[in-house]
Amino acid sequence: MPHERDGPLPSANPAARRAKGRLVNLLDGRRAEDVDRAARQLADGGLVAMPTETVYGLAARADDDRAVAAIYAAKGRPADHPLIVHVLDRSGAEHFADALGGDAGRLIDAFWPGPVTVIVRRAAGQADAAAARLGTIALRCPAHPVARALLTRCRELGVEGLAAPSANRFGGVSPTTAGHVRAEFGESMLVLDGGACELGIESSIVDCSRDAPVLLRPGVLTRDRLEDALGRALAEPGDDATAAPGTLDSHYAPAATLRLMAGEQLRQAIAMLPPSMSGLAVYSRTAPRRPWVRPMPDDARAVAHELYAVLREFDARGVKLIWVEQPPDTAEWEGVNDRLQRAAAP
Repeated sequence: MPHERDGPLPSANPAARRAKGRLVNLLDGRRAEDVDRAARQLADGGLVAMPTETVYGLAARADDDRAVAAIYAAKGRPADHPLIVHVLDRSGAEHFADALGGDAGRLIDAFWPGPVTVIVRRAAGQADAAAARLGTIALRCPAHPVARALLTRCRELGVEGLAAPSANRFGGVSPTTAGHVRAEFGESMLVLDGGACELGIESSIVDCSRDAPVLLRPGVLTRDRLEDALGRALAEPGDDATAAPGTLDSHYAPAATLRLMAGEQLRQAIAMLPPSMSGLAVYSRTAPRRPWVRPMPDDARAVAHELYAVLREFDARGVKLIWVEQPPDTAEWEGVNDRLQRAAAP
């Protein structure tokens, strides 16, 4: 469980004590003492929700199988579904990897710190539970300044890597603010607040453990940029694709039923509806304006930034059905389309 501050709280009033107690588990990532508290909790085998430039992660020290088991339990995540290990730099990655040359090395040189995860052969005996006891491990070096401050302090405390899947219940919409995390896990979860995530969807995942690199999950980094760094084409995942986070057919799903629709189909459907509707929300680039239509930006990165927040907003309003206009089928939209297709899957 998260640790409380040492010593009594200043107020003798029970209601004030409860209010104060709620605040002590929401930490400010700009404060060195709060980063230190989060790092010490992680070093002691506890859980901390941490910001990254993509989404908030639910972190535990990757070298402690009992701590990692607490992530699986909190999320309701199957223990055979591997996690991404977040590291401060290439040296941290070398602690967990058998080797970091070739394709993985080229991606690391081009994009770390940043939103790309490499899957490589795992060093024997390292991060067993985080890797779901597979022979491979997923590694990422986040760029968010609060994540980097936390990883720096963790290293000083003897922790080289943090297993950190998205800080939400398994299969649901990922969180992009500290408030989203608290809505998922309540006030007992220690959350290091780093503001709203800049990118808003998870990292690209490239399997570099095979003869040819395979893009298992697209992100904000386009396929062209990844291939330019690799110096060769990315292969498509086959039936024997390496197990990786966020690659189930159904994932990133709101509580409401989400339906993807082509623009013309969506506009025709809206034309048949009365101006006043309940239980429906629409997220669209081209639909006519209605009270229940949320405009979608024309820019893919802007949509990635706000997508999960929009879906969470719809759920908070209690809608039962979400209609989303299918974005363009172009390289810059690949990450957003991937998340929407999985969110709409049965």
